[in-house]
Amino acid sequence: VQLQASGGGLVQTGGSLRLSCTAPGFTLDYYAISWFRQAPGKEREGVACISSFDGRSYYADSVKGRFTGSRDNAKNTVYLQMNSLNSEDTAVYYCAAVRFECTVVAALYDYWGQGTQVTVSS
Repeated sequence: VQLQASGGGLVQTGGSLRLSCTAPGFTLDYYAISWFRQAPGKEREGVACISSFDGRSYYADSVKGRFTGSRDNAKNTVYLQMNSLNSEDTAVYYCAAVRFECTVVAALYDYWGQGTQVTVSS
């Protein structure tokens, strides 16, 4: 199963982007979906997770109040709305799926997307 992440791009500081994660031919209903990011020379960081059961979202402190996760099971798509972007948000963003509940342990995720580049310019 290959998740597909999209929606990245180049944006100015203070701008917004919305990332999407989908899985053609595979239902995401029973999977919590996390967004991870990795900037050059830095470790991978989990930034948000949207649970499977109730759609509750969890956020890293670095993005809390600026990023909002959501899911539309009818469209089999999970979103990450990113507002007030700054240079620290520049990274490749990946979506990943784990059964049922969110976890910060990346090794437990079953499926990963290919990544989408987000670049924030000053």
